[in-house]
Amino acid sequence: MPPRLLSIPAVAATLDVDRRTVYRFIAAGELDVVDLRTGPGRSRVRVSSASLDAFITSRTARTSLPGR
Repeated sequence: MPPRLLSIPAVAATLDVDRRTVYRFIAAGELDVVDLRTGPGRSRVRVSSASLDAFITSRTARTSLPGR
């Protein structure tokens, strides 16, 4: 099965952040995108579900509770 591609608003909703934050993650190279060209000079980007999962995993903090 091909990877599921998510729109920027869907990624933002999943992460509970603004769309601009998602674009910052993309610009920083933290989220990979698939660029679906719709014409010269115009692009429509999507994030694969695998890329989003990897991003979330890389940002997951493992902390121990105090006193344990």
